[in-house]
Amino acid sequence: MSRTANFILGYHGCDRELGERLVRGDEAFVLTDEPYHWLGTGVYFWEADDLRALEWAQKKQARGACAEPFVVGAVIDLGNCLDLQVRENLALLKDAYDSFAEEREELGLKLPVNKKAKNDQSETKVLRFLDCAVIESLHAASEKKGIKFDTVRGTFSEGEGVYPGSGILELTHSQIAVRNLACIKGVFRAS
Repeated sequence: MSRTANFILGYHGCDRELGERLVRGDEAFVLTDEPYHWLGTGVYFWEADDLRALEWAQKKQARGACAEPFVVGAVIDLGNCLDLQVRENLALLKDAYDSFAEEREELGLKLPVNKKAKNDQSETKVLRFLDCAVIESLHAASEKKGIKFDTVRGTFSEGEGVYPGSGILELTHSQIAVRNLACIKGVFRAS
């Protein structure tokens, strides 16, 4: 667990109509809780990368889930952040996995599995069923102890190498899942 003192800029790819309503304050962000989300329940933002947010909205448009790609920027206070860039939080996550796996075994249930998306050319397993379940399990266990995380932050390597033989991948990014909407301090039009 870490209390991050600084604010960050996050970018949310969406449909223009929704984005304009968010910027005007006519609509609030809504937490999503799909079982394959990389960081569990939350409102997702690309940290400091409006272009990646636009690319995401364009991918949504290509599959018919977005009429006109748009990017909303937000000033986010990470608050009490489960920051997966911090080693102690990775240890928390490992312990949560161990507990989750043990519980599933006792119940005779299989562990969820991360999978590739249908028709995705990438080898990246973008449907993160296991990761989401473990993070949600960590949240449930933490809340029983009176600890509530406002945000979750993770860095993900994704895509092809930037150049032949590179270990630096072209779609590597940092994502933020905001669980406490009060952490979104301001919203602006980014595209």
